[in-house]
Amino acid sequence: MDRFNAMRVFTRIVELGGFTRAADSLQLPRASVTILIKQLEAHLGVQLLHRTTRQVSPTLDGAAYYQRCVRLLADLEETEAVFSQARHNPRGILRIDMPAGIGRLIVMPALPEFSACYPLIELEIGLNDRPVDLVREGVDCALRGGPVLDESLVARPLVQLSQVTCASPGYLFQHGIPTSAAQLQGHRMVEYFSSVSGKRYGLEFLIDGQLHEIELPKRVAVNSADGYLAACEAGYGLVQTPYYHVARQLQAGTLVQVLADQAPPPLPLTALYPPQRHLSTRVRVFVDWLLELFARPGSFTTGS
Repeated sequence: MDRFNAMRVFTRIVELGGFTRAADSLQLPRASVTILIKQLEAHLGVQLLHRTTRQVSPTLDGAAYYQRCVRLLADLEETEAVFSQARHNPRGILRIDMPAGIGRLIVMPALPEFSACYPLIELEIGLNDRPVDLVREGVDCALRGGPVLDESLVARPLVQLSQVTCASPGYLFQHGIPTSAAQLQGHRMVEYFSSVSGKRYGLEFLIDGQLHEIELPKRVAVNSADGYLAACEAGYGLVQTPYYHVARQLQAGTLVQVLADQAPPPLPLTALYPPQRHLSTRVRVFVDWLLELFARPGSFTTGS
Protein backbone atom coordinates (compact mmCIF):
# COMPACT_ATOMS: atom_id res chain seq x y z
CA MET A 1 0.00 0.00 0.00
CA ASP A 2 1.27 3.45 -0.95
CA ARG A 3 0.58 5.24 2.34
CA PHE A 4 0.88 8.76 0.93
CA ASN A 5 -1.55 7.90 -1.85
CA ALA A 6 -3.89 6.40 0.74
CA MET A 7 -3.64 9.63 2.75
CA ARG A 8 -4.55 11.67 -0.33
CA VAL A 9 -7.56 9.46 -0.97
CA PHE A 10 -8.64 9.62 2.67
CA THR A 11 -8.44 13.42 2.84
CA ARG A 12 -10.50 13.78 -0.35
CA ILE A 13 -13.19 11.48 1.07
CA VAL A 14 -13.38 13.59 4.23
CA GLU A 15 -13.46 16.85 2.26
CA LEU A 16 -16.02 15.72 -0.29
CA GLY A 17 -18.11 13.56 2.04
CA GLY A 18 -18.18 10.42 -0.08
CA PHE A 19 -16.22 7.68 -1.83
CA THR A 20 -17.69 8.28 -5.28
CA ARG A 21 -17.04 12.03 -5.29
CA ALA A 22 -13.49 11.46 -4.04
CA ALA A 23 -12.88 8.85 -6.73
CA ASP A 24 -14.21 11.20 -9.43
CA SER A 25 -12.09 14.06 -8.08
CA LEU A 26 -8.92 11.95 -8.13
CA GLN A 27 -9.86 10.21 -11.39
CA LEU A 28 -9.66 6.77 -9.75
CA PRO A 29 -12.04 3.80 -9.88
CA ARG A 30 -14.33 3.74 -6.86
CA ALA A 31 -13.28 0.17 -6.12
CA SER A 32 -9.64 1.29 -5.84
CA VAL A 33 -10.62 4.02 -3.38
CA THR A 34 -12.56 1.53 -1.25
CA ILE A 35 -9.67 -0.94 -1.19
CA LEU A 36 -7.15 1.77 -0.23
CA ILE A 37 -9.25 2.91 2.72
CA LYS A 38 -9.74 -0.68 3.94
CA GLN A 39 -5.98 -1.23 3.73
CA LEU A 40 -5.28 2.04 5.53
CA GLU A 41 -7.69 1.25 8.36
CA ALA A 42 -6.20 -2.26 8.69
CA HIS A 43 -2.68 -0.82 8.75
CA LEU A 44 -3.57 1.72 11.45
CA GLY A 45 -5.80 -0.63 13.39
CA VAL A 46 -8.60 1.96 13.76
CA GLN A 47 -11.82 2.86 11.99
CA LEU A 48 -11.36 6.17 10.20
CA LEU A 49 -14.77 6.67 8.62
CA HIS A 50 -18.43 6.27 9.53
CA ARG A 51 -20.26 4.91 6.49
CA THR A 52 -24.00 5.16 5.95
CA THR A 53 -26.13 4.94 2.82
CA ARG A 54 -26.39 8.74 2.77
CA GLN A 55 -23.04 10.08 3.88
CA VAL A 56 -19.50 9.37 4.96
CA SER A 57 -17.98 11.21 7.92
CA PRO A 58 -14.76 10.81 9.93
CA THR A 59 -14.71 9.08 13.30
CA LEU A 60 -12.95 10.84 16.18
CA ASP A 61 -9.76 8.99 15.24
CA GLY A 62 -10.42 9.82 11.59
CA ALA A 63 -10.79 13.54 12.30
CA ALA A 64 -7.48 13.60 14.18
CA TYR A 65 -5.79 11.58 11.42
CA TYR A 66 -7.19 13.94 8.78
CA GLN A 67 -5.53 16.96 10.40
CA ARG A 68 -2.19 15.11 10.48
CA CYS A 69 -2.59 14.01 6.86
CA VAL A 70 -3.27 17.56 5.66
CA ARG A 71 -0.06 18.83 7.26
CA LEU A 72 2.02 15.90 6.05
CA LEU A 73 0.78 16.13 2.47
CA ALA A 74 1.41 19.88 2.37
CA ASP A 75 4.94 19.35 3.70
CA LEU A 76 5.52 16.57 1.16
CA GLU A 77 4.41 18.74 -1.76
CA GLU A 78 6.61 21.62 -0.66
CA THR A 79 9.61 19.33 -0.11
CA GLU A 80 9.22 17.79 -3.55
CA ALA A 81 8.92 21.25 -5.08
CA VAL A 82 12.11 22.46 -3.41
CA PHE A 83 14.18 19.49 -4.53
CA SER A 84 12.75 18.95 -7.99
CA GLN A 85 11.92 20.74 -11.20
CA ALA A 86 8.36 21.21 -9.89
CA ARG A 87 9.57 24.33 -8.12
CA HIS A 88 10.11 26.00 -11.48
CA ASN A 89 7.71 23.96 -13.58
CA PRO A 90 4.79 22.88 -11.34
CA ARG A 91 2.46 20.18 -12.56
CA GLY A 92 -0.88 18.67 -11.67
CA ILE A 93 -4.52 19.71 -11.50
CA LEU A 94 -5.41 23.18 -10.21
CA ARG A 95 -9.07 23.64 -9.29
CA ILE A 96 -10.22 27.27 -9.40
CA ASP A 97 -13.57 28.95 -8.81
CA MET A 98 -14.45 32.53 -9.74
CA PRO A 99 -17.44 34.74 -10.57
CA ALA A 100 -18.71 34.08 -14.07
CA GLY A 101 -18.21 37.67 -15.27
CA ILE A 102 -14.61 37.92 -14.06
CA GLY A 103 -13.80 34.56 -15.60
CA ARG A 104 -15.47 35.29 -18.93
CA LEU A 105 -14.37 38.90 -19.39
CA ILE A 106 -10.98 39.15 -17.68
CA VAL A 107 -9.33 35.87 -16.72
CA MET A 108 -10.22 33.58 -19.63
CA PRO A 109 -8.98 35.93 -22.39
CA ALA A 110 -5.58 36.18 -20.68
CA LEU A 111 -5.36 32.57 -19.44
CA PRO A 112 -3.35 31.23 -22.41
CA GLU A 113 -0.44 33.33 -21.10
CA PHE A 114 -0.53 31.39 -17.82
CA SER A 115 -0.75 28.04 -19.62
CA ALA A 116 2.20 28.97 -21.81
CA CYS A 117 4.30 29.67 -18.70
CA TYR A 118 3.09 26.56 -16.84
CA PRO A 119 2.20 23.96 -19.48
CA LEU A 120 2.11 21.06 -16.99
CA ILE A 121 -0.70 22.57 -14.90
CA GLU A 122 -4.14 21.29 -15.83
CA LEU A 123 -6.88 23.79 -15.00
CA GLU A 124 -10.37 22.97 -13.78
CA ILE A 125 -12.36 26.21 -13.60
CA GLY A 126 -15.77 26.73 -12.05
CA LEU A 127 -17.65 29.90 -12.96
CA ASN A 128 -20.13 30.66 -10.19
CA ASP A 129 -21.81 33.67 -8.64
CA ARG A 130 -22.48 31.59 -5.52
CA PRO A 131 -19.82 31.09 -2.83
CA VAL A 132 -18.33 27.60 -2.76
CA ASP A 133 -17.02 25.59 0.17
CA LEU A 134 -13.40 25.31 -0.90
CA VAL A 135 -12.52 22.37 1.34
CA ARG A 136 -15.70 20.35 0.87
CA GLU A 137 -15.85 20.94 -2.89
CA GLY A 138 -12.15 20.35 -3.45
CA VAL A 139 -11.34 23.84 -4.77
CA ASP A 140 -7.71 24.97 -4.52
CA CYS A 141 -8.28 28.69 -5.06
CA ALA A 142 -11.30 30.98 -5.41
CA LEU A 143 -11.72 34.58 -6.53
CA ARG A 144 -14.37 36.53 -4.64
CA GLY A 145 -15.60 40.10 -4.74
CA GLY A 146 -16.59 41.97 -1.60
CA PRO A 147 -15.58 41.55 2.05
CA VAL A 148 -13.94 38.27 3.05
CA LEU A 149 -16.50 36.49 5.20
CA ASP A 150 -14.61 33.27 5.99
CA GLU A 151 -11.66 34.07 8.25
CA SER A 152 -10.49 30.45 8.17
CA LEU A 153 -9.22 30.96 4.60
CA VAL A 154 -5.99 32.60 3.48
CA ALA A 155 -6.86 35.84 1.65
CA ARG A 156 -4.65 37.74 -0.81
CA PRO A 157 -6.08 41.05 -2.07
CA LEU A 158 -5.84 41.36 -5.86
CA VAL A 159 -7.40 44.69 -6.92
CA GLN A 160 -10.01 47.31 -6.06
CA LEU A 161 -12.55 47.16 -8.88
CA SER A 162 -14.17 50.46 -9.85
CA GLN A 163 -17.97 50.39 -9.83
CA VAL A 164 -20.43 52.50 -11.81
CA THR A 165 -24.11 53.41 -11.71
CA CYS A 166 -25.89 53.00 -15.02
CA ALA A 167 -29.23 52.59 -16.78
CA SER A 168 -30.59 52.01 -20.26
CA PRO A 169 -31.12 54.95 -22.65
CA GLY A 170 -34.84 54.16 -22.77
CA TYR A 171 -35.16 54.25 -18.99
CA LEU A 172 -33.32 57.60 -18.79
CA PHE A 173 -35.47 59.06 -21.57
CA GLN A 174 -38.56 58.16 -19.57
CA HIS A 175 -37.35 59.09 -16.06
CA GLY A 176 -34.68 61.71 -16.71
CA ILE A 177 -30.95 61.73 -16.02
CA PRO A 178 -30.18 62.31 -12.32
CA THR A 179 -27.33 64.72 -11.60
CA SER A 180 -27.02 63.84 -7.90
CA ALA A 181 -28.11 61.10 -5.54
CA ALA A 182 -30.53 63.61 -4.01
CA GLN A 183 -32.42 63.67 -7.35
CA LEU A 184 -33.24 59.95 -7.32
CA GLN A 185 -36.80 60.43 -6.09
CA GLY A 186 -39.10 59.00 -8.73
CA HIS A 187 -36.46 56.61 -10.03
CA ARG A 188 -36.42 52.81 -9.80
CA MET A 189 -33.65 50.28 -9.32
CA VAL A 190 -33.07 46.66 -10.24
CA GLU A 191 -32.51 44.79 -7.00
CA TYR A 192 -29.82 42.15 -6.61
CA PHE A 193 -30.27 39.44 -3.97
CA SER A 194 -28.05 36.58 -2.84
CA SER A 195 -29.40 33.14 -3.68
CA VAL A 196 -27.47 31.75 -0.68
CA SER A 197 -28.10 34.22 2.14
CA GLY A 198 -31.14 36.00 0.74
CA LYS A 199 -29.50 39.37 1.44
CA ARG A 200 -30.79 42.18 -0.78
CA TYR A 201 -28.66 45.03 -2.07
CA GLY A 202 -29.70 48.61 -2.71
CA LEU A 203 -27.62 51.45 -4.14
CA GLU A 204 -24.53 52.94 -2.50
CA PHE A 205 -22.86 56.29 -3.21
CA LEU A 206 -19.66 57.91 -1.95
CA ILE A 207 -20.48 61.58 -1.35
CA ASP A 208 -17.73 63.77 0.15
CA GLY A 209 -16.05 60.66 1.51
CA GLN A 210 -19.21 59.42 3.24
CA LEU A 211 -21.10 56.29 2.25
CA HIS A 212 -24.82 56.82 1.58
CA GLU A 213 -27.17 53.86 1.08
CA ILE A 214 -30.34 54.46 -0.90
CA GLU A 215 -33.31 52.14 -1.43
CA LEU A 216 -35.47 52.79 -4.48
CA PRO A 217 -38.70 51.13 -5.61
CA LYS A 218 -38.20 48.07 -7.79
CA ARG A 219 -40.19 45.95 -10.19
CA VAL A 220 -37.55 43.26 -10.73
CA ALA A 221 -35.10 41.49 -8.40
CA VAL A 222 -32.54 38.98 -9.68
CA ASN A 223 -29.86 36.73 -8.18
CA SER A 224 -27.28 36.59 -10.99
CA ALA A 225 -24.90 39.21 -12.33
CA ASP A 226 -25.86 38.62 -15.95
CA GLY A 227 -29.57 38.75 -15.11
CA TYR A 228 -28.99 41.98 -13.19
CA LEU A 229 -27.55 43.65 -16.29
CA ALA A 230 -30.16 42.14 -18.58
CA ALA A 231 -32.92 43.67 -16.46
CA CYS A 232 -31.13 47.02 -16.60
CA GLU A 233 -30.80 46.88 -20.39
CA ALA A 234 -34.50 46.04 -20.56
CA GLY A 235 -35.28 49.35 -18.84
CA TYR A 236 -36.23 48.20 -15.34
CA GLY A 237 -34.08 50.75 -13.52
CA LEU A 238 -30.67 51.76 -12.21
CA VAL A 239 -27.97 49.25 -11.33
CA GLN A 240 -24.51 49.39 -9.79
CA THR A 241 -21.86 46.99 -11.01
CA PRO A 242 -18.09 46.71 -11.51
CA TYR A 243 -16.95 48.73 -14.51
CA TYR A 244 -15.38 45.74 -16.26
CA HIS A 245 -18.79 44.07 -16.39
CA VAL A 246 -20.40 46.89 -18.37
CA ALA A 247 -17.45 48.37 -20.29
CA ARG A 248 -18.67 46.93 -23.60
CA GLN A 249 -22.28 48.02 -23.03
CA LEU A 250 -21.18 51.55 -22.15
CA GLN A 251 -19.03 51.73 -25.28
CA ALA A 252 -21.87 50.38 -27.42
CA GLY A 253 -24.39 52.78 -25.88
CA THR A 254 -26.79 50.07 -24.69
CA LEU A 255 -26.17 51.35 -21.15
CA VAL A 256 -25.33 54.86 -19.95
CA GLN A 257 -23.30 55.78 -16.87
CA VAL A 258 -24.86 58.31 -14.48
CA LEU A 259 -23.70 60.04 -11.28
CA ALA A 260 -20.04 59.51 -12.18
CA ASP A 261 -18.91 62.03 -9.53
CA GLN A 262 -20.82 60.13 -6.82
CA ALA A 263 -19.65 56.64 -7.68
CA PRO A 264 -20.26 53.53 -5.59
CA PRO A 265 -17.35 52.40 -3.40
CA PRO A 266 -14.83 50.16 -5.16
CA LEU A 267 -15.29 46.40 -4.88
CA PRO A 268 -12.33 44.48 -3.43
CA LEU A 269 -11.38 41.33 -5.33
CA THR A 270 -9.56 38.68 -3.30
CA ALA A 271 -7.95 35.31 -3.94
CA LEU A 272 -8.87 32.77 -1.26
CA TYR A 273 -7.41 29.36 -0.53
CA PRO A 274 -7.48 26.90 2.39
CA PRO A 275 -4.66 27.37 4.91
CA GLN A 276 -3.49 23.77 4.55
CA ARG A 277 -2.76 24.48 0.88
CA HIS A 278 -0.80 27.69 1.40
CA LEU A 279 2.41 25.96 0.28
CA SER A 280 1.03 24.65 -3.00
CA THR A 281 3.29 25.75 -5.82
CA ARG A 282 0.40 25.56 -8.27
CA VAL A 283 -1.73 27.94 -6.18
CA ARG A 284 1.20 30.24 -5.56
CA VAL A 285 2.12 30.73 -9.23
CA PHE A 286 -1.53 31.18 -10.21
CA VAL A 287 -2.16 33.87 -7.58
CA ASP A 288 1.11 35.61 -8.50
CA TRP A 289 -0.07 35.62 -12.13
CA LEU A 290 -3.43 37.08 -11.10
CA LEU A 291 -1.67 39.88 -9.21
CA GLU A 292 0.33 40.71 -12.32
CA LEU A 293 -2.79 40.52 -14.53
CA PHE A 294 -4.81 42.92 -12.40
CA ALA A 295 -1.88 45.33 -12.12
CA ARG A 296 -2.00 45.94 -15.89
CA PRO A 297 -3.89 48.85 -17.39
CA GLY A 298 -7.23 47.48 -18.52
CA SER A 299 -10.97 47.57 -18.03
CA PHE A 300 -10.80 47.20 -14.25
CA THR A 301 -11.14 50.88 -13.36
CA THR A 302 -13.04 53.69 -15.01
CA GLY A 303 -9.88 55.73 -15.33
CA SER A 304 -7.81 53.05 -17.10
